[in-house]
Amino acid sequence: MSASFWTGETPAVDRWLGADAASIKKVGLFGGSFNPIHYGHTGLAQFILENTDIQQVWLMVSPQNPLKKRSDLMDDETRLRLAREATATMPNIKVCDIEMQLPVPSYTLNTLNVLEQMYPAIEFTLIIGSDNVFVFDRWYGYKEILEKYPILVYPRPGYDAESLIEEKYPSMKLLAGAPTFPISSTQIRSGK
Repeated sequence: MSASFWTGETPAVDRWLGADAASIKKVGLFGGSFNPIHYGHTGLAQFILENTDIQQVWLMVSPQNPLKKRSDLMDDETRLRLAREATATMPNIKVCDIEMQLPVPSYTLNTLNVLEQMYPAIEFTLIIGSDNVFVFDRWYGYKEILEKYPILVYPRPGYDAESLIEEKYPSMKLLAGAPTFPISSTQIRSGK
């Protein structure tokens, strides 16, 4: 699969990597609706940058998670704009809109494959919440994702996935000591 907007060459100043493109070797991909983005998202991304060997975290704003309903999503441009505003002063946290240009629904495997073609010198690490571990076997191409890409799992309140990771997904790495944040996009949308 290739992206129709991609010419096969990475520009000198890359739209996601920035001017330091040549020095970036490890990128964490943190996907989500970001409906809306909040300090839990950016705080977790900052924690990952400070506590792992990942050099940049890309927030992959998804137009449609195949496991969620679209009806409660803000429009794509609003979510992208809010994410860009929230990360404007965070040079190693980038907002990536590639999924907006790929077929819907957004399948993580497709996104990973396109990014791997675009950036063959970069090691991409998938960043997922512990809630996703419980449904990971429902993800399109989950076995291939497990075989090809490192996966970091951050804690989500109410989703203790440690034993499931040990038992079923030993290649996933639980982010020990990662903070949890008392906020969610659902709470923000509901005004609570």
